[in-house]
Amino acid sequence: MLYPQSNASRTIQDLSGIWSFRLRQEDAWESIAVPASYNDQKPDPAYRNHAGLSWYRTTFTIPSLLRGQRIFLRFDAVTHNARVMINGKEAAFHRGGYLPFEVDLNGLAEPGSMVCLEVEVDNRINHSTLPIGTEGGTAFFGSDNPGITAVEAGKRLQQEKGINLPAFDFFNYAGINRPVRLCSTPKSYIRDITIVPHMSGDIDYTVETSGTGNVHIDVLDANRQCVAKADVPQGTFHIDQPHLWEPWPGIPYLYTARITFGEDCFEQSFGVREVRIDGIHFLINEKPFHFHGPCKHEDSPFHGRGLDQCLNMTDINLYHWLGANCFRTSHYPYAEEMYALCDREGIVIVDETPAVGMWADEHYGWDLAPYHAEILKSLIDRDKNHPCVVVWSLGNEPNTDQLPDKAYDYWHPLYELAHAHDPQNRPVTLVGCQNIYERDKIIPDMDIVFFNRYYGWYNLSGDLETAAYAFRMELDWWADKGKPMVLSEYGADTIAGLHNAAPDMFSEEFQVEYYKTINACLDERPFIAGEMPWNFADFSTCQGPMRVGGNRKGLFTRDRRPKMAAHYFRERWHTMAEKER
Repeated sequence: MLYPQSNASRTIQDLSGIWSFRLRQEDAWESIAVPASYNDQKPDPAYRNHAGLSWYRTTFTIPSLLRGQRIFLRFDAVTHNARVMINGKEAAFHRGGYLPFEVDLNGLAEPGSMVCLEVEVDNRINHSTLPIGTEGGTAFFGSDNPGITAVEAGKRLQQEKGINLPAFDFFNYAGINRPVRLCSTPKSYIRDITIVPHMSGDIDYTVETSGTGNVHIDVLDANRQCVAKADVPQGTFHIDQPHLWEPWPGIPYLYTARITFGEDCFEQSFGVREVRIDGIHFLINEKPFHFHGPCKHEDSPFHGRGLDQCLNMTDINLYHWLGANCFRTSHYPYAEEMYALCDREGIVIVDETPAVGMWADEHYGWDLAPYHAEILKSLIDRDKNHPCVVVWSLGNEPNTDQLPDKAYDYWHPLYELAHAHDPQNRPVTLVGCQNIYERDKIIPDMDIVFFNRYYGWYNLSGDLETAAYAFRMELDWWADKGKPMVLSEYGADTIAGLHNAAPDMFSEEFQVEYYKTINACLDERPFIAGEMPWNFADFSTCQGPMRVGGNRKGLFTRDRRPKMAAHYFRERWHTMAEKER
């Protein structure tokens, strides 16, 4: 599915703005901003904690000049499920909250007419969704159930009240989180484009079309000068002495394939770069690449998980300020605008599915694998041409050691699917949690090992000397596995402005000492291919006794003010970058 584009043959009408909204069908319509999560747009616990159906409504007019065109709505993301109604008739249903879908309007609405668009949103999460949510049975009270404790009774009452808790540590922001657009193309149109670059300058490509016409491709350099041509829908064109796409601090050079098919036209940007693994090294363009940059969330005040282009630009500039070169899309696919920005800015992305929260043993008995595979394929289809994407992540912190054979049987087919479905055959990983790593069969089997560890925080809390001892013991075990490894989460909750002469937990001083201690262990090991602190910025979570206004492990506050640890990493990573130049 191509990203919306406006040019001589294609149009876009952005439907962003103020829509009507209600949490219950019997409620009166209220005003809401789109795109954005609905949770924080009103100081009302019903909005903040809502679990269930909600409804959006707006009207728009299809321009008469689009008569004879293919006309469709493009939803970039509705969290988590969406039912789309056009003039009171159901037009589409989509499952999944982080990937785009289209609704064909031809036959449903005519150019020149006004359209009433309603979207029914379901944000509930359970054992059949990705990400995972809590799920329970019917509550029973009274003398027929004398053994129930007060806490158990309370939990069952929560279930009956519709309280739907996530099995993951970030807030379940919901609604129409990304743009909705009215789009048009000619009736004969370009459906999809696949580009597979090689450092030699040979570029394999495929153009999928619908209808009749001839394909022509002009390949443009950064100065819009034509450097190659092609006239068939599938083949290879060649760029002489290509400029390579290099991650920061290199130059992320981008080319453009301008494709015409009949009356249709589309421009697809791409970078010439290759990624592969050689022993304990991760290579980009045959040069060792060291991942260093914090993981992040799509999270900000007011917008929640809603798209904010200004925030994206601010965050990437803060990555440059840090000297960071990467992040992981923890724990779901991000908005496509962020990937395009990282293509331009040279920030490497580890692209992750929303398979987070799969902790309990019985998860491997659920029939999630077909849906998980569908999401994985859709993610690859969406992001396959982005040079910034260098690794596919199948999921985050599943239970892989308690039932290691079942875990392997669940995850290994997804690993094979990612390789088979990706035209560029990028490396694949599954991010492991703090577990009995000696029992794990699937995490060590990945192309590159991403592992989350919190020695000194969630375990051996505050005792950094002992934390380092335990971490080195584990690293000894991994040393002979022959795989590159990335410490993909590590961190300490830190209250901005809390200072102590002695670096106690939650102080800014402790956060710095924590990172110094763990990084010293990493620096001793040649097979460590990267470090990804958790997290770039403080972010919202469900309320609970472990969280004071959310997760406070950010190097920055939620409003992007740096803590002491941000300055520590800025010095560390700029020094690394100087060595890599």
